[in-house]
Amino acid sequence: MEDFATPVVEPQWLVNNLDAEDLVILDGSWRLNGGASAAKAAYDEAHIPGAVFFDVDEISDRSSPLPHMLPTPENFAEAVSALGVSNNDAVVIYDEAGLFSAPRVWWTFRAMGHDRVSVLNGGLPMWRAIGAPVTGAVRNRTRQNYQTNFKSSLVSAAADVQNASNSALILDARPSARFRGEANEPRAGLRSGAMPNAGNTPSAGFLSEDGAIKSATELKAVFDAVGLDDQSVIATCGSGVTAASICLALEIIGHRDWSLYDGSWAEWGREENDATLFPVVARSEGDA
Repeated sequence: MEDFATPVVEPQWLVNNLDAEDLVILDGSWRLNGGASAAKAAYDEAHIPGAVFFDVDEISDRSSPLPHMLPTPENFAEAVSALGVSNNDAVVIYDEAGLFSAPRVWWTFRAMGHDRVSVLNGGLPMWRAIGAPVTGAVRNRTRQNYQTNFKSSLVSAAADVQNASNSALILDARPSARFRGEANEPRAGLRSGAMPNAGNTPSAGFLSEDGAIKSATELKAVFDAVGLDDQSVIATCGSGVTAASICLALEIIGHRDWSLYDGSWAEWGREENDATLFPVVARSEGDA
């Protein structure tokens, strides 16, 4: 295999290495409406040759009332073993949108101690754009015996956000209208607005016009605009999916002091929450 880059690989690199024995390609597509089941139907129609579908909803903490929370290390190990992933594999993750849910799967692997994992730049759209092949044929990989090495430092809970004070910069990947409280949340039972002192870095802002991830210089400018220096970052979003785009972008610029608030707004914004523990503010466009 050619040198494996992290945290992002280019489509042409993947074309050149499709047949590498220690490469696993995962389709981590997920949809806001329809979840992983709708994305799986699209995978069955057309996916990158050799790719295996990673079900974000199924490979999760099914005991949690919150959507697709991080699975336990034991459940993750069982699931990816069944998918045919070993600890020694180079894992490349993509999604059908380009850069939506693939970073969430990337973060999940990173949290489980797998560092040899990357996101495909531009996802399936850029793969198709260069004329690379797709197929409906499903590859059944040999079951492995995956072992996790859980990295708790990459995962934050509500208490970490509540106690962050000035020790961490909270960044929200939701669209600006939702962050400012000008648009309703897509999930029922959630308040509109943002966490106090949070900054807004919508995940769409990490992409160039052609759908590719922006350069490190361009990404750094995005983070400079919200006052990032050398402090730790807690990434959040609607339900922990696009928050991982913040983490991926931070990795690209070499800022590795970050974690992801898994519950995100699905937990923080609940209408029944104690407003003193889970405060919500609305912001004007100038404050965002």
